[in-house]
Amino acid sequence: MVSVLTDADIRARLRPGQAVGWMREAVLAAHEGRLRTPPRVSTDLGDGRLVFTTGALEGEWFGYRSYDSFETDPGQQVVVLHDWGSGEVRGIAVGNELGPRRVGAIGGVAVDALARSNAETLALIGTGTQAFTQLWAIGAVRRLSGVRVFSRDRVRRIAFARRASEDLGLAATAVESAQEAVEGADVVVLATNSPTPVIDPAWVKDGAFVTTLGPKQQGRAEFGPELIDRADLVVTDSVAQTRAYDPPFILAGTPQHDRLISLGAALSGNVTGRTVLFCSVGLAGTEAYLLAKLVL
Repeated sequence: MVSVLTDADIRARLRPGQAVGWMREAVLAAHEGRLRTPPRVSTDLGDGRLVFTTGALEGEWFGYRSYDSFETDPGQQVVVLHDWGSGEVRGIAVGNELGPRRVGAIGGVAVDALARSNAETLALIGTGTQAFTQLWAIGAVRRLSGVRVFSRDRVRRIAFARRASEDLGLAATAVESAQEAVEGADVVVLATNSPTPVIDPAWVKDGAFVTTLGPKQQGRAEFGPELIDRADLVVTDSVAQTRAYDPPFILAGTPQHDRLISLGAALSGNVTGRTVLFCSVGLAGTEAYLLAKLVL
């Protein structure tokens, strides 16, 4: 039998603490070479692309996620899981919940491993789906006493803060500027579509943890190289993916790129840093890993 999960199934069955734990397993499996995580690939279809992220847990399963870049809204993604031995399809997830929640869970892994244990205040720049799933996961690994939310659209940031309070039980407040959100925050999450930097690195306090989820390519990035300079430790979930961007990753060809370490290496080596930047680029295979945990 093939298990088919919808967005409603994902929302009902996937708990944040559980998701963070599973993604921690996946990150370590990738670091140890048990989880194969090649960079994403895409096919040019004229007005858009079909993109695939693939992965395999040796001896158990292989699978992929597919999504498109056509101007569809909301569109749907597909995650497919195959049995390693028979090649039979064991699970399918159709919709737009699994991907963002695994990104949120990986963000939760990074915060849990690298942010200060007493971190309690969070600044959130952006009010989309990725912003929400970061809160969903981080709230499972840190006791957040306050969340300050900013986006350019006042109505959206007020509505987002209300949703975070009602759905996640967090003390979330919409604020009037990115600076007001970031200054003094223990954890900073950038989750925008901005092609230009959205914060001044001088606003980030010493000892803070910063996640960037949005654009991070040369000529189009929500942060600048100065934010890298501000950090003592720079981590990414996939060093291989940073080398495969087109246009290139913002740090490609610079000495700063050599500072990047993988999240798996940080977990395995007990690496620490006072001020930490986490570049979330998408560790392949983790969507299938999450689906496997839900259906096998």
